[in-house]
Amino acid sequence: MQKVVLGFSGGLDTSYCVKYLTEEKGYEVHSVIVNTGGFSETELQQIEQHAYKLGVKTHTTVDAVKSYYDSIIKYLVFGNVLKNNTYPLSVSAERLSQALHIAEHAKKLNAVAVVHGSTGAGNDQVRFDMIFNIMIPGVEIITPIRDLRLSREEEIEYLKSKGVEMNFAKAAYSINKGLWGTSVGGRETLQSKGMLPEEAWPTQVTKTGSEEVKLGFVKGELRTVNDQSFDHPAQAIQYLQTIAGPYGVGRDIHVGDTIIGIKGRVGFEAAAPMVILKAHHALEKHVLTKWQLSWKDQLAQFYGNWLHEGQILDPVMRDIEAYLENSQANVTGDVFVQLHPYHFQIIGIESKYDLMSSKFGKYGEMNNGWTGEDVRGFSKIFGNQTSIYHNVKESNQ
Repeated sequence: MQKVVLGFSGGLDTSYCVKYLTEEKGYEVHSVIVNTGGFSETELQQIEQHAYKLGVKTHTTVDAVKSYYDSIIKYLVFGNVLKNNTYPLSVSAERLSQALHIAEHAKKLNAVAVVHGSTGAGNDQVRFDMIFNIMIPGVEIITPIRDLRLSREEEIEYLKSKGVEMNFAKAAYSINKGLWGTSVGGRETLQSKGMLPEEAWPTQVTKTGSEEVKLGFVKGELRTVNDQSFDHPAQAIQYLQTIAGPYGVGRDIHVGDTIIGIKGRVGFEAAAPMVILKAHHALEKHVLTKWQLSWKDQLAQFYGNWLHEGQILDPVMRDIEAYLENSQANVTGDVFVQLHPYHFQIIGIESKYDLMSSKFGKYGEMNNGWTGEDVRGFSKIFGNQTSIYHNVKESNQ
C-alpha cells in the first residue's frame, strides 16, 4: 500500500479524506495534527482516537504553539496587522505553520503523497499547495474535497453510510480555532448579508459589567497580564483570552479578496488578538516617531497581505521581519484596557519611553521647549517652497 500523509483536524473534511483514501483508493494513511493553539490535551486525545477509528495507520500530534508565535504571530503584533482593517489573519497565519510541519512529516515518512482537506473555493488550497510544492517538490498533492467538488451535506451522507459516528450537527459550521483567533463559516457567511447566530460562536458571552486589564509589553511582546508574568508570550495570549473571551469582544465578519480572485465572508472571534493589537498600537503611538509609524504601517500592510496569500517563504518576508523587530526597541510599557460586553476601550499607557512628556510641552496648552518666535520662523521656512510655487504661478498668469 502506498503511504500518504494527511493533515488532520478531526473535522468533517479530513474525516472524509481518511475514509475515502483508505476504503476507496487503498492508501495507507498517516495522519498528523499540527496544534497551533486551538486544542486542549483532552481534545487532542479525542482526535487521535477518532483518527484510529477512521482507519489511519499512524497518528502524530505536533505541538507548534510556541514556534507558531515565534515565526509568525510576533511579527503580526509588531506590525499591528489587520487585513482590510478588520481581520487579524487568524486562519491565514496558522495554515502556513501547519503546512510547514506537515511537509516535514511527509519528508520524515518518505510518503508518496501529501493530502489536505481544502475545498476548491478558498484560500487554504493555495497556501497548502504552494508550500508543499516548495518544501517537498515531486511529492503528489491529493485533495479529495476539492477534486470531487463535494458539499458538506455530501460528505456527511458518505460518512454516515460508512458508519462513522461524530457530531454532524456541529459540522454545519466550519470552525478553525488557533492561538491567534477562531474563524467560523456557515450558511450565514455564504451570502453578502447575515450575521452568525449566538449559538454558532464557540465562546459564549458569560461576563457582564466591566473589567480593567493591564497589559505589559517588553520590546513589543506581551509579557505580563495584570502583573502576572509568563515564560512565553503565547502563554500570555492564552491567559488574556480566558479573561476577554467571555465578554464577546473581537467578534466580527471579515469580507475579503481571496487569492483565487473571488470575494468571501467569514466570521471570527479573536478577543485576545484584537485587544493585544489595539493595545500594542496605542503604546507605539506614544513611543515611536511619526516616520517610524508611517514606514512601519506601509511595510506591515504588505507583510500581512503577502502572508495572507501564503508567501511566508518569500525572502522579502525575512527582510521586513528584521525591520519590524528593530522598530520595537522602545516599545516597552503598560497599556490599560477596559473590557465591556461586546467592546473594549484603551484607557491609556505608562512607559519610560513615552514621547508625550510635559517636559517638552503640553499639546494645545504650554510650549515649554520653544518660543513663539521659534514657531513663526519655523512656519515661514516650512512653507517656503510652497509659497515660492504659488508666487511664481501667480506672476505668470
